Amino acid sequence: MTMLSDYAGVVGEDVIDHLRQLAAPLNGMKIVHVNSTRQGGGVAEILSWLIPLQRELGMEARWEIITGKNEFYQCTKHFHNALQGAPALISEGLLKAYEATNRDAAEELGPVLRDADVVFIHDPQPAALLKHFPDRKGKWIWRCHIDASHPYRPVWKYLRGLVAGYDASIFSLADFVQMLPHTVYLVPPSIDPLSEKNMDLPAEEVTGVRGRFGIDPARPMMLQVSRFDRFKDPLGVIEAYRQATAFIPALQLVLAGGGASDDPEGEAVLAEVRAAAREDPDIHILLLPSDAHRTINALQRAADFVLQKSLKEGFGLTVAESMWKGKPVIGGDTGGIRLQVINHHTGFLVNSPEGAALRIRYLLHHREKLVEMGIKAREFVRQNFLTTRQLREYLTLMVGLTHGAEDRVRLG
Repeated sequence: MTMLSDYAGVVGEDVIDHLRQLAAPLNGMKIVHVNSTRQGGGVAEILSWLIPLQRELGMEARWEIITGKNEFYQCTKHFHNALQGAPALISEGLLKAYEATNRDAAEELGPVLRDADVVFIHDPQPAALLKHFPDRKGKWIWRCHIDASHPYRPVWKYLRGLVAGYDASIFSLADFVQMLPHTVYLVPPSIDPLSEKNMDLPAEEVTGVRGRFGIDPARPMMLQVSRFDRFKDPLGVIEAYRQATAFIPALQLVLAGGGASDDPEGEAVLAEVRAAAREDPDIHILLLPSDAHRTINALQRAADFVLQKSLKEGFGLTVAESMWKGKPVIGGDTGGIRLQVINHHTGFLVNSPEGAALRIRYLLHHREKLVEMGIKAREFVRQNFLTTRQLREYLTLMVGLTHGAEDRVRLG
């Protein structure tokens, strides 16, 4: 298991010492995180490293999940799409299923949540838990990982009624913030540089993954890693690939991803992607299990460059992951991707398949620029989007919330 001291080789001893000092006032506190899945998606990935590090720093940190039947996930998928601006007509039956699932979860998790010093509720799925705890002891924080910059207003009105009573909210960008009657914090997500998905790999492992999926090492390869979700625009990626191959016929495309247990639309989108590929032998559609971290790592290292042509994106961990491996990213000009892809420096921002195709051609015809962008990309992630930065901001937030009435907080 990765220890906090292991990160010193990446970020320096001073950063680790600072984290220990920040955590001192939180020693012994009971911290609970609640989301809707332990596997699949960026939230689960972040919690998988955040919880152990909080424990190492002296907190009693727990990770709980809320699960429901199909109607619950249909409802929360509508919530997700609506927060990203898509009109959504949610039936009374689906809303009742959502509220009943939260009510049942509140009963099951009652002793843990009622006694916690700080509770992080991640995204809309467990947002309704708060109203079942009028006698709660600690501070409750709603953490929105979604691009909520232009939500569908009728759905946001309903969700706002659920989250307005929280003690604080966290969004990834200022553009995502909605008006709420409590303190709002900005904390972008991050990646774990020592995890299986981001650690250094031997060259033979990368070669082996290429061989397993029939990817020709002698020809250029572009990659998008994401859930099969319409907002990730896999069909737009295929269109960009087809336009680029008119000039670079040797190009290969890999679309690698999987599903999440709380996403009921994945199968339909995957079928659309397979139909759009039309059995092109140079389009590799890889349906990977949620724990295929080393495989994704190897694919990102094997790629010449990486795409994340999302139409909406809260952040996009795969962007930071690819940049950490020295790959420039062609990303959709939206949401959290704008934080990571500095246009013409760490990659390119695009708004259409035509724009993506143009940048694909540019990178493959200017290899020296591709390498230069990759070097800048890795350093930009090291400075801004690693685990230790997000952990520091969470610690600072918790110290502020739990010691807010004090004139001075003594750090260890």
